[in-house]
Amino acid sequence: MTGLSTHVLDAASGSPASGMSVSLQDAAGAELANETTDADGRITQIAPDDLVPGIYHLVFDTGNWFAANAIDGFYPEIDICFEIADTSRHHHVPVLLSPYSYTTYRGS
Repeated sequence: MTGLSTHVLDAASGSPASGMSVSLQDAAGAELANETTDADGRITQIAPDDLVPGIYHLVFDTGNWFAANAIDGFYPEIDICFEIADTSRHHHVPVLLSPYSYTTYRGS
């Protein structure tokens, strides 16, 4: 399977971060897609079509998600910049989120 997916876990509660808006942008900041995490905190395919090699950003609207969940958070958004070289592979960018910290890695 090719494409791009993400998963956001509220690490403070151990629950999926459902209902968070996530924007996919190209290197220049142009929005390519915008999706919302599902009940499991996932977006299984955020790329509208096959991606070309290049630099991309996933921008997570954590500020509105924190506010909607009555959480006092430090990060109004998270912008994860990454490079896709091999478009024949699936790319997964998960986020572990807490009010004052986040972690990301290249998933599978």
